[in-house]
Amino acid sequence: MMSRIVKKGVSFNAGKLFSRSISLLIEKNGYEFLNELGLKAVNSGVYDGQWSANGEVITTISPANGQPIASVQQANPKDYERCVQSASEAWQTWVDIPAPKRGEVVRQIGEALRSKLEPLGKLISLEMGKILAEGIGEVQEYIDICDYAVGLSRMLDGKILPSERPEHVLLENWNPLGVVAVISAFNFPVAVYGWNSAIAMVCGNSLLWKGAPSTSLTSVATSNIIAKVLEKNGIPGAVCTLCAGGKEIGEAMTSDTRIPLVSFTGSCEVGKKVGVKVQERFGKSLLELGGNNAIIVADDADLNVVAQSVVFSCCGTAGQRCTTTRRLILHSSVYDTVLNNIITAYGNVVKRLGDPLDKNTLYGPLHNQMAVDKFKDAIDEAIKAGGKIEFGGKVVDRPGFFVEPTIITGLKPTSNVVLRETFAPIVYIFKYESLEEAIFINNSVQQGLSSSIFTNDISRLFKWIGPKGSDCGIVNVNIPTSGAEIGGAFGGEKHTGGGRESGSDSWKQYMRRSTITINNGKVLTLAQGINFQ
Repeated sequence: MMSRIVKKGVSFNAGKLFSRSISLLIEKNGYEFLNELGLKAVNSGVYDGQWSANGEVITTISPANGQPIASVQQANPKDYERCVQSASEAWQTWVDIPAPKRGEVVRQIGEALRSKLEPLGKLISLEMGKILAEGIGEVQEYIDICDYAVGLSRMLDGKILPSERPEHVLLENWNPLGVVAVISAFNFPVAVYGWNSAIAMVCGNSLLWKGAPSTSLTSVATSNIIAKVLEKNGIPGAVCTLCAGGKEIGEAMTSDTRIPLVSFTGSCEVGKKVGVKVQERFGKSLLELGGNNAIIVADDADLNVVAQSVVFSCCGTAGQRCTTTRRLILHSSVYDTVLNNIITAYGNVVKRLGDPLDKNTLYGPLHNQMAVDKFKDAIDEAIKAGGKIEFGGKVVDRPGFFVEPTIITGLKPTSNVVLRETFAPIVYIFKYESLEEAIFINNSVQQGLSSSIFTNDISRLFKWIGPKGSDCGIVNVNIPTSGAEIGGAFGGEKHTGGGRESGSDSWKQYMRRSTITINNGKVLTLAQGINFQ
């Protein structure tokens, strides 16, 4: 299970329970960073201008040792209804504020996050399980997208188009949608919300956020930082509403006609249901789903750069990124060298396995027991299908949810276990002879998120990024599949959902387009030269 349910309907003592949990964490473990985040001053996982929840109480679990972290009260259906109404009312105020002034508020949110960079990063590492450098890096990503959004707030543009009719003006204008719902996943409990919220806010929308139940404390801490900025500026807190909860709350969001856009990050399986449910009511969905990403290594690649890139891309976040490399496609002439280099590198990685809050740790745990079970199932299936474990393959005998990073050879690219994304540090390795064969293998999976090729041949490069090359939304050359910059649009094709977040023109997904025709003359002139008199 993602989290442990403690009680239901205990709103009368939830605040005390929450504060007691935080106090015990600080007292027993010395987690002073929780004090810095002001968590003892809040009492629930629901915020719409005030902290109040009446749903079940869950206890989040530390992936590093399997021990309870804190009890957080979730929303019930009445709380959800209150949150939607509050976010809708707050939008009425927020949308009237000029975009550059909205950008100033987002700038202040970025500054507030910057002041809490390390404590919030530590909380991510504690609750999600990623190493400290990645936890802090995730908060930095939210800060960076705030900076980006500030500039965007002064550049939200439309168009003036040539009209075929005399004394007519043809315009294109963009307006905000209203309330944008964000359903984020456990693996990036801050950054994904940041991508959505910063851009959606400068576009003039209010937010309704449901984070993963297993990272509820991180959602609370992030919302608490934002709430103080809104309060300081006299902005209704419900502009950034938090509605923590499980499946019931997520289903309410997808079905709610008052929410024009639902941004969902998660598995392809759940994302398919979200997309259909939202489309049934003619809403909009922004889907960031699974990835079964590949790196192609050509015969002319710089193998030193390849080794560094592969290790980060396969082992970073213990394989729990949607952009994690899950398939390596190696030219036959470099196959043995690359494989041996990676095995050596993996050996060094596991020497630095440990507590993600320790700055010396390079490789942390999986998020929960469910992830460990799926790891074991995938290993068993791969072996039965003829796979050979070149490194790893075992659960680590220590408290928490640690597994060995794993390298598997000997399978066909079309094996079921290869075609299915397993959210764990498992990479399958294949051999190829021609670039066409390698591209075919890359494109043979249902997902289409991220892809990379390592080559110094310019003709291969342009074939790779061209119409007969990678079919993914992210197409890299001489860099790994993970580690996208905020300036480019992030997202994928096929079963990855087709959504785009962060940079480029992704902001358009949070707005509606209006084509405007203005007749500034005295005569009615119809288009296409039609005469109707």
